Amino acid sequence: MNAIELCSSIAMTMPPLFECSPAPLEGIRVRTPLMYPDGGLIDVFVLERDEEYLLTDFGEALGWLRMQSSNRRRTSRQQLFLNDICQTLGVELTRGQLILRCRFSEPLSEHVVRVAQAIARVSDLWFTMPNRPLQVSAEMAAPPYQSRTTLKSATEQTTADEVDQWLRARNIRFEREVTQIGRSGQNWKIDFEIYTYERTALVFLLSAANRRTTRRITEHTLAGCVDLAYLESSRPSLILVSLFDDRKNVWRSEDFTLIDPFARVVKWSQQHELERILTL
Repeated sequence: MNAIELCSSIAMTMPPLFECSPAPLEGIRVRTPLMYPDGGLIDVFVLERDEEYLLTDFGEALGWLRMQSSNRRRTSRQQLFLNDICQTLGVELTRGQLILRCRFSEPLSEHVVRVAQAIARVSDLWFTMPNRPLQVSAEMAAPPYQSRTTLKSATEQTTADEVDQWLRARNIRFEREVTQIGRSGQNWKIDFEIYTYERTALVFLLSAANRRTTRRITEHTLAGCVDLAYLESSRPSLILVSLFDDRKNVWRSEDFTLIDPFARVVKWSQQHELERILTL
């Protein structure tokens, strides 16, 4: 199919925040809501080959990283992180490009998100550079291989305890901080695994003290939901839930929209909706 037809096909399976357009040379460009550390939006390029789609960043991630330092050579530590990112997300590194191959029968939207997440994590290697020019918060400066769910503030711990008490008051069985293996082989820490007669819910709890950290928390949750989506097809009674602590006005509508296609979005202020989803 031509670029316009491919754009239309992808647009039908992606959230509105993912914008498709013909690429300058060939294929299409998918502009994602994920960002580089300097705020630039991440692009994923999709090329159609004989038997598959080829998704790539055309070297933009490593190119951006090189531009942030006068030393154009990666350190051994950065190379170790880079190898780990590629292995975790199933992405190839070929001639400086991040590449992911997708059969025509496979869900293209999931592959686009995986490549975008790989680009974001590669650009996060900037945080390992000495004497970087920008100032970042402690949450943002965490090593790129560290799970964002380990960066829990006292506020999030309190919210988790509230959810714990809410479930106990309704005699709903659950486990806290369980681990599930994604399709990529990565281990994901789930805040709550909840069991009812009707279904099992894997619940990511999203809580933030300010807007500086919301984007990274949302992106991490999105990556986990995409990687664990295969569980829903193999276990029809299982659902993924993103539970936002919305009592502080830190979340934007695009945070909900970004995750919505991949998990049920619930706000903690609307606990009746959570109970309805669990007992349908």
